[in-house]
Amino acid sequence: MSTLTRRTDPAGSAVVGRLSRLDRFLPVWIGLAMVVGLLLGRLIPGLDDALDAVAVGGISLPIAIGLLVMMYPVLAKVRYDRLDTVTGDRRLLISSLVLNWLVGPAVMFALAWVFLADQPAYRTGLIIVGLARCIAMVVIWNDLACGDREAAAVLVALNSVFQVLAFGLLGWFYLAVLPGWLGLPGAELRVSAWEIARNVLVFLGIPLLAGYLTRRLGERARGREWYESRLLPRVGPVALYGLLFTIVILFALQGDAITGRPFDVARIALPLLVYFALMWAGSYALGRALGLGYARTTTLAFTAAGNNFELAIAVAIGTFGVASGQALAGVVGPLIEVPVLVGLVHVSLWARRRFFTPPLDREASR
Repeated sequence: MSTLTRRTDPAGSAVVGRLSRLDRFLPVWIGLAMVVGLLLGRLIPGLDDALDAVAVGGISLPIAIGLLVMMYPVLAKVRYDRLDTVTGDRRLLISSLVLNWLVGPAVMFALAWVFLADQPAYRTGLIIVGLARCIAMVVIWNDLACGDREAAAVLVALNSVFQVLAFGLLGWFYLAVLPGWLGLPGAELRVSAWEIARNVLVFLGIPLLAGYLTRRLGERARGREWYESRLLPRVGPVALYGLLFTIVILFALQGDAITGRPFDVARIALPLLVYFALMWAGSYALGRALGLGYARTTTLAFTAAGNNFELAIAVAIGTFGVASGQALAGVVGPLIEVPVLVGLVHVSLWARRRFFTPPLDREASR
């Protein structure tokens, strides 16, 4: 974890050690960041236009900076010489691809039609959120829950490649083809593979390269012990600062939309709550059934439940406009995802003690 230290007991099982104040009260800081962002968006005229004036890959520059700062420390912690232990785990890789690209979009499509059948704009926005799979914040949730960092890096990279290849195709299928088969009204989605690839290169490629070079050069210069005991504890907290900064800016950008239409936000939030609960719990149960161990089960669950909200918002705004219902649905995504997945971090740590004994948790001693 960013500021979490771990210790190993004599039997070799890892247990959660001392939490810093930042980690211990993380839900409080996130709640305050959301409130501060909403207040800034409401109280400072023109703030949203100023923040949105410069964009990177369709994302406001301040949010882009926050995302990059947030992801870099976690990716600097990854032991890249261990990635082969993940790529050889076919159960994990296949399960992740099935959950992300078959189950996830289908579940969101069904929930969008069940809860928002009379709201085509919000329904379309939710379906877009379901198509945008994990890339950024999921590395934070996984790290906080003591998941497998190497597995998270591989799964995020793998899903990013599939995102470039499959996002547009699945968007066409779920918004145009499948509704037609079912006799339902459809919609069109205009997005190019290059726009998605650019998003992936910026928000995954840059922090991944920076993290890899930091570890490689740091270990070469001073050794692994110095790198992990001296450098990482200094770099680690930056991830959560980046997360809080991103949340403030995100909610400042959409403060008027969120506070001005509370009933609509509540309607969009309900299927999202069901979605996150179903995807996380189902993936966690699958990992447990496959015997993946706690760390990889946790990584599987969070990478399946998390969404690439920055891509979803960018696509919704680019296709339907910044003031559209589709864009509002995209914005409500992180509004619900952030507190829910923070809660699921605590559920995951509880489940570790309840369901994973040392013999089953083979990766716990990492």
